[in-house]
Amino acid sequence: MNDSTDCIRLNANGGIPNNPDHPARIYVNAIDASGGSSAVRRLLEKNGWTGTWTWQVYDFHHYHPDAWEALGVAEGSAKLIIGGPEGRSIDVRAGDLLLVPPGWGHCQLSASEDFTICGAYPPGQENFSLIKADQSYDDAILRQIATVSLPKTDPVSGESFVAD
Repeated sequence: MNDSTDCIRLNANGGIPNNPDHPARIYVNAIDASGGSSAVRRLLEKNGWTGTWTWQVYDFHHYHPDAWEALGVAEGSAKLIIGGPEGRSIDVRAGDLLLVPPGWGHCQLSASEDFTICGAYPPGQENFSLIKADQSYDDAILRQIATVSLPKTDPVSGESFVAD
C-alpha cells in the first residue's frame, strides 16, 4: 500500500529548531483510511503508539521538544507546512502519514471541509510540550530535543523503528 516515503531535512528557521539528527518523514498512501479515524487510531495503537486523538493540525507554527508525533490522515486533504515558516509546503490526503520528530515545526495552512487527522505518540511521550514559533528557544531546548528516545516501532508497519 505504501507508494513512497519521503524524508525531509531542513535547517532551523523562523523560531523552529527542527531536528538535525532526524528528518521528518512523509509516508504517501501508507495507511488504510477507508475505515475513517477509528481505523487509523486502531492501526496506530496496534503498532505501539499511544495517546491517540482525532482533530486537525493547529494553524500556527509549533513544535514538540519532547515527543515524536505520528499524524495519519483519516479523511479529506490539507496543505501543511513542516519545518517552520520557511519550511516545506506539503499536500496530504487520506492514507498519508507524517512522522514528526521532536523539534520539527508543523502548521496547517488549509484543508478540505472533511479533513481529519489522527495523532499518536510513542509510549511515555503522550504528555508533550507545545512551543509556538514566536517563542524563543535556547540550548536547553536543543538538548531536550536531542535526548528524546526513538520510537520503538514504526507507526505504519509496527516493525522495529529504524532511524534515518
